[in-house]
Amino acid sequence: MLLSHGGEPSPTGGPVARWSVEQVLALAPDDASRKAGTRLGTAGPWSGTGRDGAGAVWGLCKGSGSTPYRTVVDTTGPACSCSCPSRKFPCKHALGLLLLLASDDTAFRPGEPADWAAAWIEGRRGRAAEQAGAATGGGASRGPADAAAKKRAERRAERITGGAEELERRLADLLRGGLAATDRSGYGLWDETAARMVDAQAPGLGARVRELGAITGSGPGWPVRLLEECGLLHLLDTAWLGRERLPDPLAATVRTRVGLPMSAEGVPVRDRWLVLAQYDTPDGRIVTRRIWLYGRESGRTALLLSFGAAGRSPAQTLPVGATIDAELTPYPGGGQLRAELGEQFGTTAPAGPPPGIAAAAAPAVYGTALREDPWLDACPVTLHDVIPVPSEDGWQVADAHADSALPIAPAALSRPGLWKLVALSGGGPVTVFGEIGHRGFDPFAAWDPGERGEVGGRTTGGPVVQLV
Repeated sequence: MLLSHGGEPSPTGGPVARWSVEQVLALAPDDASRKAGTRLGTAGPWSGTGRDGAGAVWGLCKGSGSTPYRTVVDTTGPACSCSCPSRKFPCKHALGLLLLLASDDTAFRPGEPADWAAAWIEGRRGRAAEQAGAATGGGASRGPADAAAKKRAERRAERITGGAEELERRLADLLRGGLAATDRSGYGLWDETAARMVDAQAPGLGARVRELGAITGSGPGWPVRLLEECGLLHLLDTAWLGRERLPDPLAATVRTRVGLPMSAEGVPVRDRWLVLAQYDTPDGRIVTRRIWLYGRESGRTALLLSFGAAGRSPAQTLPVGATIDAELTPYPGGGQLRAELGEQFGTTAPAGPPPGIAAAAAPAVYGTALREDPWLDACPVTLHDVIPVPSEDGWQVADAHADSALPIAPAALSRPGLWKLVALSGGGPVTVFGEIGHRGFDPFAAWDPGERGEVGGRTTGGPVVQLV
């Protein structure tokens, strides 16, 4: 088993930041792994444990068989390898080893790695050196390959254009027949139209069409909501058909929205990135992992995306509440926050919350983001000094110092994280990170009320609490 964050570390040889139990548990792919890892987080099952000065730890874990499992973790990634047959990333043995390190680092003998661990560690760091050399060494021209790729891109653009024109005709027919009659057509109408968009190699258009099918059964007022979504779909269609006349950032956003793959190509930004939140969402046959980061020096917010096949967690993972010194390369597009994790420098370290804004200012943040990406459902924001309170139809986060509040999004009302937030607050103000959109505020992480960030280079207050 191998888990990697997507960018190889640069070992510093200096002291390695000690992980907290909360940060380790945040890496667990599911509740079952979290519980199993906790049971292995004591010295009892382990033997031959050790650590080096560059962030690697290893150990032998007793299992049901006669041969113990060999587990090694590079905490600067984090990344790990284990001889167990588990397909989860990280497995319970890697979690247990990290939990033991977090609770009792004296259980690890400093020194050189065992032979079986050294092979993996050397291979990992060797790949890091190769990648660094490739990044600085340039490459030869790939003229024929580039020409073939350009032709493929042109053919795909032609197919998407044909799909967008067909979708425009279908939307016109839909409006001509009246939206109120669409509930009698069933889901087949939308499913067939979505399939046509996928055939046209525009999966983004297909996904938006499928979402229309659920609106007719969403309760009173659905025709208004359906009209709004049809309007956004029409806007995306016409934007694609007239993309040559759009500003470059908006044209890149349109290409992303229709489903064209994009590559990170911006100028790399090195910063101390605070890991704000990490959560998985099912997306058809794959699982999408979202990791939100905040740059301490740049003040930028970035989103890392990784994907895993059905039944398997995505490989990329970072400890929530920690800060990593790393480079991020942004993706193109107006208002696009997605980035790619590059080289890491040194190790992770705990940190306090990012600076926040008042609840009353959050809608303006979303409005500004919509100007750059009209199809944006929500955007990230950190709220400072808010209190979760019940409302007539759910919950809201109220400003502790003003007469303003934001409704909590319906998706968050059924999650146990809402009650974690209420318990953490205890009726007092907290700092909360989440997404603000047209459905309300969706909280992802919160900090202890006593935590107010860094003072004189020192982190103050308690740990972060994950809400997703």
